[in-house]
Amino acid sequence: MIINLLNPIVIHAHLKSMSDEKVLEEYLKTQNSNYFNLLYDRYSDKVFSKCVSMLKDHYLAEDTTQDIFVKVLLNVSAFTFKSRFSTWLYAITYNYCIDVIRKDKKEIMVSTEDHHSYEVEDDASLDSKIKEINVYRLRETLSKMNAEDKSLLLMKYQDDLSIKEICMITDKSESAVKMKIMRAKSRFLKIYNEEYSKAELF
Repeated sequence: MIINLLNPIVIHAHLKSMSDEKVLEEYLKTQNSNYFNLLYDRYSDKVFSKCVSMLKDHYLAEDTTQDIFVKVLLNVSAFTFKSRFSTWLYAITYNYCIDVIRKDKKEIMVSTEDHHSYEVEDDASLDSKIKEINVYRLRETLSKMNAEDKSLLLMKYQDDLSIKEICMITDKSESAVKMKIMRAKSRFLKIYNEEYSKAELF
């Protein structure tokens, strides 16, 4: 559990049923920290989980989670209510973690906009093969992927975000996002096949 360093969490029962967007509206209107605390309480563990997944470092993820919520607090007035608050928060989390990875040079990011032309299987075929992989091998394979590819697959299949939401998070066009996801799936299967080539596949 991440500890709220911004303000002590004081949440009244009647606030808990409010939507994220309504809570945010009330915070912007009143500047009452209880409203922001409620959003923190709802999402701090989820943001921390994403940070751990991307950064692969528990302590760095804790620090990054705090940094992200400070960033959210400082920029909350920029939220336009054109998307869900959770999507906006995910966008900040994703982009902040990518920046941390690049700055720390913990990982050489593999661009999905490379100039190598290669054939990828159709989307339905890739989905079918991935869905047949057992959970342990799925997690092991994901752990070997670069942060960008892994995040795209988790956004699409674990978090069940729409293509439109992923576009907002990554600041890419719909066609670019679809191609990135397809290529990420293709690379996932390549890593999987290389890792388990001596075992019975699928």
